[in-house]
Amino acid sequence: MPEILASSIDFGGYVSIVKLIIFLGLFFPLFPLLSWIHNDAESIEERSLLWTGMILGSAAAAILIWLVVPFFIVGMLFYIAAVGASAYAYIKSRNEQVMESEKVLTAEHIKGLLHHTKAEKETEEDAKFVFVTANKNEVPVPEPKTPDFYGYKTAYTLIGDAIWRRVTDIILLPGQEGYTCFYYIDGIAIKQPVISREQADYLIKFVKQLGNLDTNEKRKPQKGIFKIRKEKDDSEWQISTAGSTAGEQVKINQKTRQNLTKLDELNLPPEQLEQLAEMRNIKQGVFLVSGPAKSGLTTTFYALLRNHDAFLNNISTLERDQSGELPNITQTVFSPSDSGTNSFAKKLDLIVRMGPEIIGVAGCTDKDTAKFCCTTARHNKLVYLTMEADSILSALGKWLQMVEDSGTALGSLVGITNQRLIRKLCEECREAYTPDPELLKKFNIPADKAKAFYRAGKVQFDKHGKPVPCKNCQGTGYFGRMPVFEVIRINDQIRKSIMNLKSMSEIARQFRSAKMLYLQEQMLKKVLAGTTSINEMVRVLSKQKGEEKK
Repeated sequence: MPEILASSIDFGGYVSIVKLIIFLGLFFPLFPLLSWIHNDAESIEERSLLWTGMILGSAAAAILIWLVVPFFIVGMLFYIAAVGASAYAYIKSRNEQVMESEKVLTAEHIKGLLHHTKAEKETEEDAKFVFVTANKNEVPVPEPKTPDFYGYKTAYTLIGDAIWRRVTDIILLPGQEGYTCFYYIDGIAIKQPVISREQADYLIKFVKQLGNLDTNEKRKPQKGIFKIRKEKDDSEWQISTAGSTAGEQVKINQKTRQNLTKLDELNLPPEQLEQLAEMRNIKQGVFLVSGPAKSGLTTTFYALLRNHDAFLNNISTLERDQSGELPNITQTVFSPSDSGTNSFAKKLDLIVRMGPEIIGVAGCTDKDTAKFCCTTARHNKLVYLTMEADSILSALGKWLQMVEDSGTALGSLVGITNQRLIRKLCEECREAYTPDPELLKKFNIPADKAKAFYRAGKVQFDKHGKPVPCKNCQGTGYFGRMPVFEVIRINDQIRKSIMNLKSMSEIARQFRSAKMLYLQEQMLKKVLAGTTSINEMVRVLSKQKGEEKK
């Protein structure tokens, strides 16, 4: 009989395995939630025991009710509501005490979690670095939830992203809603999301401390230097601040030392390379290196000086800001506070008295310097001189105005270059296409020479509809820049031809007859070669026309 009773018992009839799994699945997440709330409350100096005790008590009471209520789903929903409400009360309280970027479960926070792709995580790993102050001290990570930590975190995120995107300048401009942020990538300003004023204040204070600047001074201009150390390699950055009626304006830019480029590394066409390389055989005269600001003038200036053998020639420079060290060349930086000199021309006079055979003058802006260069060139000296100008004709006109005597100005002139920097297409994502016949006609390009043009690649998307930027160019479609030149060498024949001409249009025709190609024609060669796009060429030329009109 007992055997019959035992065999008739159905074990587990009073416990539902499915309900047990659901109960445990909702119960165990309670522990990491309590741990996070406890640690987070302590970090923001909130009452951690009170909050963890309140949530634990709510959970315990809800579990008892859940077990007593005869309807399982009703008890489960009550438990979820009780724990969720107490957790939400804590989150609401802590969000009111922290800065915007530290708030959780906000729309921006959830959006950030959803868009935190695998590629972005890999980028974060690659971008790890250490801040180094102007005093050469590495900066440790500050204590969490402190003002220094907020500044550190914002600066780390901003500069880390800038490094990955190949940004040269970060501009922060104050506005009503916050700080507008611009990245300069390959010379183009790209607007970024607005940074809240609270975040920006922490950021500015932190980077000022890095550069050893006065954090309380918000009106007078200040400049400072700090470094980014990544795998034992240091990159130097500069912070510049200036006050305005809206607030403090900030610029953070990477100070890249000037690469010592040779003439044959400037990507010059063979005929232009030959013209400039021949300058090593010239013993006297003035050569103008011209272009707009930030068009690579210093690189070309240094390359022309390095074209001469520094062991066989005594070479000196006068520069307003030395961008690089030239081997075996004496470089002097002009400062108005120098003893005995209060002008650029007088400082140049002192350098010439030292007896150099080749002189580099970076930044001619006044008549005295221009006239002195002409005088120097007549005494067996070769002078390379940089100036801002929009074209060869503009540089020539400016030179004639500064020297004031056309015979003297043209008599010493041996050549002029003018240049622009144009973005190069990313070779990883550029796209080929058939150009419009009307476009070819507009630029006078034979159809048989332009069967395919290239343009920046289109943004690709993954299966979830999220953009996947090119890993090489980070989605800009371009990678790096290259110079494009106008070059004219002025020999005795050309000098004689233009000496008596009355207008720049007549001089332009004379230069044309000497087979000089204009910037547009040189850029078209780059377009036909697939190195850049027609849109990039039009952008640069449109900017040039605007500068000339101005």
